[in-house]
Amino acid sequence: QAQLVESGGGSVQSGGSLRLSCTFFGYTYTHICMAWFRQAPLKEREGVASIDTDNSTNYADSVKGRFTISQDNARTSLYLQMNSLKPEDTAMYYCAAGYQPWGSNYCSGVDYMYWGQGTQVTVSS
Repeated sequence: QAQLVESGGGSVQSGGSLRLSCTFFGYTYTHICMAWFRQAPLKEREGVASIDTDNSTNYADSVKGRFTISQDNARTSLYLQMNSLKPEDTAMYYCAAGYQPWGSNYCSGVDYMYWGQGTQVTVSS
């Protein structure tokens, strides 16, 4: 059974750093796309960062320059290095995974079918 296991959340003061990790187990195909999302209380879930098959990355404007997404060579483990954390980064962070759209070499249009259990990040001022 496919599942995502996350780790690395916690509580830090403003300006601190955290590193999130996520590993995809039980996947069926190797053409995997992964990304990080977050959801703060009373807010909608938002995309934080994603990484494509050519290692190009995309970030939410609010985290650009502070967060770095990376992936292992097998593309089954995903990381998010979060620096210069702000109180507004406080949220539950989720790892998501899906398979590359059929016939595509990239992750554009991917359906994130699998979601981790979430890891809480709390940043105090």
